[in-house]
Amino acid sequence: MKKTEAQSVGEIIHEVFRRAGASGQEARHRALYEWTEIVGPGVSRMTSRRYVDDNGVMHVYLTSGPLKADLQFMRTQLMKQINQRVGSQAISDLIIH
Repeated sequence: MKKTEAQSVGEIIHEVFRRAGASGQEARHRALYEWTEIVGPGVSRMTSRRYVDDNGVMHVYLTSGPLKADLQFMRTQLMKQINQRVGSQAISDLIIH
């Protein structure tokens, strides 16, 4: 049996989704999970609501105006990171409210 390095459960789940090429609703759910992983706990605490509509547009509602302004500048980068982690083009746009 081949020995491998220990991995966290999150890393294993990420790898399974990446290999499976999650599509459709599964990919959108994975994108919502990845939001928290990418932005970290501080921004996650200021996120009041998030969802992905049927067109692949992710809507994120924040409780902080200044944070909203900062994330608007990072929109494209955040979308790329989410789609990379999901392993597909799950998010076509990101709207920060």
